[in-house]
Amino acid sequence: MSGGFPALLRKEVLRFWKVGFQTVAAPVVSAILYLVIFSHALAAHVEAYPGVAYAQFLVPGLAMMAMLQNAFANASSSIIQSKITGNIVFILLAPIGPGEFFAAYLLAAIVRALVVGAGVVLAVAWLVPLPLPNPAWLLAFAFTGAGILGALGLLAGIWAEKFDELAAFQNFLVMPLTFLAGVFYSVESLPAFWRAASRLNPFYYAIDGFRYAFFGRSDVAPATSLAIASAAFCALSWLTLRLLRSGYKLRH
Repeated sequence: MSGGFPALLRKEVLRFWKVGFQTVAAPVVSAILYLVIFSHALAAHVEAYPGVAYAQFLVPGLAMMAMLQNAFANASSSIIQSKITGNIVFILLAPIGPGEFFAAYLLAAIVRALVVGAGVVLAVAWLVPLPLPNPAWLLAFAFTGAGILGALGLLAGIWAEKFDELAAFQNFLVMPLTFLAGVFYSVESLPAFWRAASRLNPFYYAIDGFRYAFFGRSDVAPATSLAIASAAFCALSWLTLRLLRSGYKLRH
């Protein structure tokens, strides 16, 4: 591995860290607002798991939703900005292989996602007490979920040629899949058709497994969820690496 990898990783981490109020604090505040509004409006009407307050049920879903969205934003925005400003050429000319390029952007996206997720959980801990019987599952799903969206963000950044296309990708694919992945409800409460449709969404398995880490309960066995989420991550990583090696929309 060349010396360009740590330099690129450091650049990508500092890129979001230097504007942490926007990239970290803002998503945490948004998650808190979702929690306050939805728990106030629905707490008396919804019980996703017996013995688990609705506000408690919401927190893992909101934390994972924030992680997914910020992992995607970190990778995709960096690539598209570099393409539009033209400074992508300096990265491509450096002695950095496609694998190192991919790993640096992916790890930076995961770092941002983990910082945001930890921020959400810590910020609401004084409002909503949370058990944590399975910390190993929490880390496994946090890394896998952030990895899926980090790889997808890279893919979107490579494909998009302007901010409008990237916004469309996020608004019509990432956000619907995130909101329909059981953040605010248990998928088992849905009618049969929508329950089956939800099971085609890889984001659902990341959120369901992440929630299992807190309550020891889930709609799908955590090992199954992790296997499906990992398969989605591997598929997206393979596709992204192929595009990077071909230079698709980067070198042409």
